[in-house]
Amino acid sequence: MNINDLTQEAITLLCRLINTPSISREEKEAADLLEAQMEAWKLAPKREGNNLWSIAPDYEDNRPTLLLCAHIDTVRPVDGWRRAPFLATRNGDCIYGLGSNDDGASLVSLLQVFRILRETPQSYNLIFLASAEEEVSGRGGIESVLPLLPHIDVALVGEPTGMQPAIAEKGLMVLDVTAHGKAGHAARNEGDNAIYHALDDIQWFRTTQFPEVSPLLGATKMTVTMVSAGTQHNVIPDRCQFVVDIRTNELHSNEEIYHRICQNIKSEAKARSFRLSSSHINVKHPLVKRAIAVGRTPFGSPTLSDQALLHCPSMKMGPGESSRSHTADEFVRICEIEEAIDIYLRMLSSLNLQ
Repeated sequence: MNINDLTQEAITLLCRLINTPSISREEKEAADLLEAQMEAWKLAPKREGNNLWSIAPDYEDNRPTLLLCAHIDTVRPVDGWRRAPFLATRNGDCIYGLGSNDDGASLVSLLQVFRILRETPQSYNLIFLASAEEEVSGRGGIESVLPLLPHIDVALVGEPTGMQPAIAEKGLMVLDVTAHGKAGHAARNEGDNAIYHALDDIQWFRTTQFPEVSPLLGATKMTVTMVSAGTQHNVIPDRCQFVVDIRTNELHSNEEIYHRICQNIKSEAKARSFRLSSSHINVKHPLVKRAIAVGRTPFGSPTLSDQALLHCPSMKMGPGESSRSHTADEFVRICEIEEAIDIYLRMLSSLNLQ
């Protein structure tokens, strides 16, 4: 098949997926649709929950393995859509619909590339994975599938990056922070206002910068995003709770940043999870070198993906633009899908991972 034929098939599948709502943890119908299509293409898919994967038939234990993965789920539609989010519509070169850019375009492009590469001899093993629950970093997503797969040596994660290779990605840690005080009547000079204690720590989060700055990802970023306190106007609050969104770079672990924070604030801080780590791949890795050879430019990405849950070197790269993700009237251009299939094939054909 030529690139144009592959693109037209990819567009048809993409539109069907857009028309099948697949909000995180509600992906069953979309997974059913994709499973049926993979079976029709004789890809022998396997399934765990709403995750689907296929292993190229020439798998050999003594060869390195490349994972191609993209996610099937979407966020919920935001306010402001002027089009029907669950109805694929085409206007010129653009396809509109929820999940068109994030992450349908990467999903269908990588699937087409997998179909071609599995039929031609390669020096590496190849696995395609369509994962669930990526948008919520759910445990029923890629994390539940990895133990079922053979050892993965490197992964190519499809996400909208303008087909430029993200060779580093920030991690995420969310803190629930509680400042404690003592209740009292607001009309009298009594009690200990927990809000005032919280303000000191909020100011610390606002102004503190850790000295380790990544050349790709910049500094670790801490942002207070939610605050809650008080029961009524005349009661001194004995508790103030706030949430901190922390985006870590690859120069320190989430656990390390957490311990540094606890040493510097007076409030009680609890991390929801340490599992969403920053990820990176060496610029000299064969996959990165091949991306550069086909005219791509490596960069560092501030957004989170399934990379955070992979335990191998990984690179993020796909059609579309990150700025369109999670927005009203999300779209992807057909020419971007065509370009993606072409670049993926040139990059991965006869790739030497040794």
